[in-house]
Amino acid sequence: MIERPYDGCGKCLLGVRRLSRMKAATSSPERQREDVLSAAASIGGHIIGWADDWEVSGATDPVTRPKLGPWLRDESGPYDGLVAAAVDRLGRNVVDCLNTGYKMRDEGKLLATYGHEGPWDLDDPIDENRFTMEAWGAQMELRAIQRRNRNATIKTRAAGRPKGKPSYGFQYVRLVMGGKIDHVELHPHASTVLRLIARRILADPERVTPSSEAARLNRVGELCPADHLAVMYGKPAGGRPWYPTSLRNILLSEAALGYLMHGGKPVIDQEGNPVRLCEGLWNRATHEALKRALAPSETPWAGRRSNRDYMLTEVALCGQCHNRLYTQTSATEPPRYVCTVRNKGWLSAKDCRPAPLIRAHLLDGYVEEWFLQTFGDGAIFETVYDPGNGVPERIAEVQANRERLRVDRQAGLYDAPDDSDWFREQYAAMGRELAALEVEPQRAPGMVRRPTGETVADRWAKALNAQARKEILLNFGVRVTLFPADAPVRWVPGVICGPERDPVGIS
Repeated sequence: MIERPYDGCGKCLLGVRRLSRMKAATSSPERQREDVLSAAASIGGHIIGWADDWEVSGATDPVTRPKLGPWLRDESGPYDGLVAAAVDRLGRNVVDCLNTGYKMRDEGKLLATYGHEGPWDLDDPIDENRFTMEAWGAQMELRAIQRRNRNATIKTRAAGRPKGKPSYGFQYVRLVMGGKIDHVELHPHASTVLRLIARRILADPERVTPSSEAARLNRVGELCPADHLAVMYGKPAGGRPWYPTSLRNILLSEAALGYLMHGGKPVIDQEGNPVRLCEGLWNRATHEALKRALAPSETPWAGRRSNRDYMLTEVALCGQCHNRLYTQTSATEPPRYVCTVRNKGWLSAKDCRPAPLIRAHLLDGYVEEWFLQTFGDGAIFETVYDPGNGVPERIAEVQANRERLRVDRQAGLYDAPDDSDWFREQYAAMGRELAALEVEPQRAPGMVRRPTGETVADRWAKALNAQARKEILLNFGVRVTLFPADAPVRWVPGVICGPERDPVGIS
């Protein structure tokens, strides 16, 4: 019984395994397991649990590792020592290995590795030197690996080829499984997701934000970038959510233009232009439009709305004080829409008596029936981005490249005589290209409306949650006014019409 629970025998050991890259064909976990069991048996111990850190670099401090860290921080229960297949499974840094070894020594715990006779005795100079040399050897191997990776990255970048993980919305294509990257292309699904997000934000930047889009993606179960990448490479999804900040960074990154990126900036070729890997998710003009739409506003909370599962929040108003209705829940009563602002002491609601109140499912049903009867047969229009004929985008791209060169020159990057000649030549070439583009006919990009072939009833039926249906109501400018039960009229629907509201279409 080499594996059994903690029994206080003094040799209840924790098995430590680690692997930097977990591949389907690897046999390292099984080999490490056999070595750990052999090492534990050789000192008469038994395994009470496993600290398996897969996909964890050896440069990671053992105290911060996901599985081993809690044991070293005494957060996972008692144990009498650690046993690993080799010293480099503890870590590939001399300081980290010695800190772990001295922690075991100072706490009177055992430390064993396969191939070493008996537990390590760091009070013995010979054992201490041998342990240090093995840790040093692991660190030298790590430094060699890092140096090779750096050199390969520099050479790959200079050749204009990608290395590392693809940006969300893109995928690497290899002609041979496990071979080098042949080319980059748009991912069929992820690129559609990002383009839809960009289109929604540009169509209504005041009410559609990265926060609301992240919440929408979480509601529909869309894989976040980390989980999407894991699934692309045959690994299970971790169930992680979308975050507004990461979504905003993806939308604003120039990687979406199809550029090769390094340090958050495009890689520049010999002609001073960004290296393009493939077709972008959108063009330069759309990128600049997204930057303007996602720029911080003076009123950061303006236009925000609740993402809770109620259809008429922000839609239903009080007939007494004309403030928003809020949802009220309890353990014994179903959700209700109610006006609560008088209880908050608002001056505008001092005469709101009695405050209107109705069960949420009743008002939701009334509004749904009225809305489909009124607009159900109407055609749905969508606002989409028309890229134009491409000339304005090319002008914007050349201007951005020339501005990048100018900024670099001002920073002193081209002060050497040969660099100065190159700068003047490339800057003049861009100026000539820009002059030639400016005389060509242009069709400016912009948002256009077009029919989708759907009716309002079709779109309503496809909206499977309250938030999606609330978005349809808000796009139509629907407002519902609720009055107390003793009023002549209980509720009144209406539509806010104007230049930016069209009751026969959806943006």
